[in-house]
Amino acid sequence: MTTALRVPEELSARVPAEQRGKGLDRDAVRLLVSRGTEVSHHGFAELPCLLRAGDLLIVNTSSTLAAAVDGRIGHARVVVHFSTRGDDGRWAVEVRDPDGRGTTRARAGGPAGTEVRLPGGVRLVLEESLTGRSPRLWWGRVSEPGGHAPEPEGRAPEGPMPEADVLGLLGRHGRPIRYSYTDRDQPLSAYQTVFALPAADGAGSAEMPSAARPFTARLVAALVSRGVQFAPVTLHTGVASAEAHEPPYPERFAVPEASARLINAARAGDGRVVAVGTTAVRAVESATGADGVVRASEGWTDLVVTPERGVRVVDGLLTGLHEPEASHLLMLEAVAGRAAIDRGYEAALRGRYLWHEFGDVHLILPEEAPHTEHCASNCR
Repeated sequence: MTTALRVPEELSARVPAEQRGKGLDRDAVRLLVSRGTEVSHHGFAELPCLLRAGDLLIVNTSSTLAAAVDGRIGHARVVVHFSTRGDDGRWAVEVRDPDGRGTTRARAGGPAGTEVRLPGGVRLVLEESLTGRSPRLWWGRVSEPGGHAPEPEGRAPEGPMPEADVLGLLGRHGRPIRYSYTDRDQPLSAYQTVFALPAADGAGSAEMPSAARPFTARLVAALVSRGVQFAPVTLHTGVASAEAHEPPYPERFAVPEASARLINAARAGDGRVVAVGTTAVRAVESATGADGVVRASEGWTDLVVTPERGVRVVDGLLTGLHEPEASHLLMLEAVAGRAAIDRGYEAALRGRYLWHEFGDVHLILPEEAPHTEHCASNCR
């Protein structure tokens, strides 16, 4: 993080907002708003009053998978987090140790050839480190019961398990990835956003694109009524364990033609382009040329948005509150500048905002002079 701030453990959101009191919905979280270095405090339900006609929200439609599955290495119990499917049918996976409290703790992956026994007789064999820099994530190949054994040492296996069967394994035996700051397991539905759509190939995110979690159908209708538009994109997120301080690795994304046109039209007018989540930033910036024009695009992106690279099309960002060491903070700095992010996080800590996927959110907007037409008080 850009500041030396530390996040106290008690500021972790342990359950979803709707479970914190009777009658609460997902939008019952707090909203910190930064306009340059100016900070104000709101409820998330006030979002329609903070945006204006012509603004455009870029939302990620990736659905969340039940990506955590129990397994065994020898006699030892482990939990496998399935992250990303590669083009060769292998999966990027993270093997973790159960902590006895329903969550997991970090475990070094490998070595190559390590076999993990999964439910139903399915086998996973670790083949090589994903990046060569971290022991955490590995490429692994999965085989069905009775199928040909995958070969270690990176050799092509005979009869690898098709993707659909891995997704079937997750559907039968998986559960959402859960971290130790949460109180208890939640159903998969708690990890889906209102924008989530099932992909035709069954693909999805290992972890929820959580910035959009507080949106409800009612709030979306209020935003549409105010003249705010939505541009859907897709980016399937990989695992982002709390222990890791790594840059993001390549992820699949898609920006459809209709969304590219909407974003370019908003920029041609006076609307602000606000990404809902760092995943939406990565997707749309990957589809934006050096000329600032967004074009329909899909595939893998290894883009890392930093202050040095900057952003080409995003004016603002709605995002959760990130750990001080998270690489996402560099993206926030690219959008708003270091001083604005430092000021916002200092205010969030003083205001006792809640961190992580079930926590409060932060709306980062460009600095602008007060304007009667744009004033939030117009909503009252």
